[in-house]
Amino acid sequence: MRNNNLPRGLRNNNPGNIRRNSDVFQGEKTSSDREFKQFKMMAYGYRAIFKILSNYYRNYKLDTIRKMIGRWAPENENNTKAYIKAVSDYAGIPADDPININDREQMIRIVAGMSKVENGREADMSDVIAGWNLL
Repeated sequence: MRNNNLPRGLRNNNPGNIRRNSDVFQGEKTSSDREFKQFKMMAYGYRAIFKILSNYYRNYKLDTIRKMIGRWAPENENNTKAYIKAVSDYAGIPADDPININDREQMIRIVAGMSKVENGREADMSDVIAGWNLL
């Protein structure tokens, strides 16, 4: 079912609006979108967000919502301050508190908050959880 009324990220099963690049994620499909990746199922799109945040943590020592979103949504194309505040408020985690990347509940709340900012509507929590379970 193609629903063109859905936000682009949801149509692409890419709730984080991950741009096309050379990284290949589990469940990714050849994208007909010129700018953004497409996934076979929404859960794979969420899994990709978890993987990227985990890489931010491991490779760049980005250990807070502020640091992670600062890289995810740079100022040149986003209102990064508003994005950070929205995710922090949604997750119930202060923007500068250290994140435990292995804490399922924390990460699910953060990623659901990111999806809400990216798509302008609540994430389907069963999809977010399914994405975590694919890790």
